Amino acid sequence: MSLNILLQYLIPKHILSRLVAKIANCRVPLIKNFIIHQYCKHYTIDMSEALDPNYLNYPTFNDFFTRALKPQSRPITCGPKDIISPVDGKMWQIGKPAVNQLINAKGHGFTLEQLLADDKEATQFQNGNFAVLYLAPYNYHRIHMPIDGRLLSMRYVPGNLFSVNPKVAEHIPDLFAKNERVVTIFDTALGPMAMILVGAMIVGSIETKWEGIITPDRKKTLLNWDYSTLDINFARGEEMASFKLGSTVILLFPQQTIKWQDSLQAGSILKMGQSLGAAL
Repeated sequence: MSLNILLQYLIPKHILSRLVAKIANCRVPLIKNFIIHQYCKHYTIDMSEALDPNYLNYPTFNDFFTRALKPQSRPITCGPKDIISPVDGKMWQIGKPAVNQLINAKGHGFTLEQLLADDKEATQFQNGNFAVLYLAPYNYHRIHMPIDGRLLSMRYVPGNLFSVNPKVAEHIPDLFAKNERVVTIFDTALGPMAMILVGAMIVGSIETKWEGIITPDRKKTLLNWDYSTLDINFARGEEMASFKLGSTVILLFPQQTIKWQDSLQAGSILKMGQSLGAAL
């Protein structure tokens, strides 16, 4: 085991993440400007697409990190039946769960039941379609809808905060089923769709448009929200959530509902709004 992987187990990840969250919310101009400047320099951040391209105008690092983009900077040019990428990032895995309902990530497997923390929901996606999308620190970090949908439920699943950097994650079995995550279920024209927002080390929180910040205090109990009697709808391309520091989004669709783009494979670079596939 390499030192980097060993540290993933030894570092007090929740304490470190809470500390980073406090720094990311610091409003002292001298401190937050220095942090943002160094971040832009290190990751070569392109601010030309930002709605406000001057990083000094953002009140906190978190405001900078979750910055809005200029209108039409992520146009949706594909057909009405296409499922679009909900984020900027990189394709990690795409395809169908294996016969034993394992989703494979870099050779490691975990069940749909483990991922969703609900056996009944998992049956809806057996033999279906999945995509794992990784957001690097330099990516745009707002999350949008891949298809029109009505929100049915949300679940907060407590867990660990291992890094989801692919070079680290490939050495940690069941990582996505171990890490803290928010599971959202939508009703769509293709049936149920799951969007799982996976937390990671130093991710300050996950924030949704309907409930605000979901993971501010690292709760240790599983929490459920039922929206099935409400009328909470999101159109394809509409913003639905954001990461306060980066992580991973997993999409699940039922079987025989979509066909992924043949050109997509592990490592493909994605922009929010581009086609991932189309409804059958």
